Amino acid sequence: MKIIVDADACPVVEIVERLAKENKIPVILLCDTSHIMNSTYSKVITVAKGTDAVDFKIITVGMKGDLVVTQDYGVAAMALGKGMLAIHQSGMEYTQNNIDRLLFERHMAKAVRLGHTGKGRKTHIKGPSKRTNEDDFEFEKSLKALLDRIKDTF
Repeated sequence: MKIIVDADACPVVEIVERLAKENKIPVILLCDTSHIMNSTYSKVITVAKGTDAVDFKIITVGMKGDLVVTQDYGVAAMALGKGMLAIHQSGMEYTQNNIDRLLFERHMAKAVRLGHTGKGRKTHIKGPSKRTNEDDFEFEKSLKALLDRIKDTF
């Protein structure tokens, strides 16, 4: 088992690396050429900048039983389809029970943003709020619980 992080602008890399190191789990950080990453613990893979290039690389390096850290619902869906586990940087675990709803909500939000609501005008949807220390605490708590639950598999 390894942890694969969608590391482009990921705010929880340090938490992932610390918990992975404590549990002796290898980590792969994936980013594109617009980000420069270094790590003393993780393997860093940099891919050419391009639409979904990092996303597809995550899926190609991942195997059944690996854990993916991503905020991208599409990446999470592909990971689940390949038998991997997936967790959002908020600490929400993606599952077969919630991924379809999350993808549908993403689709509907995009339709609203693009003005495909039948009203003929674009709509602005407020983005996510600024990350807090509590957000980091919740992610760490969720990741610890997930690793404890699956520790017999690695």
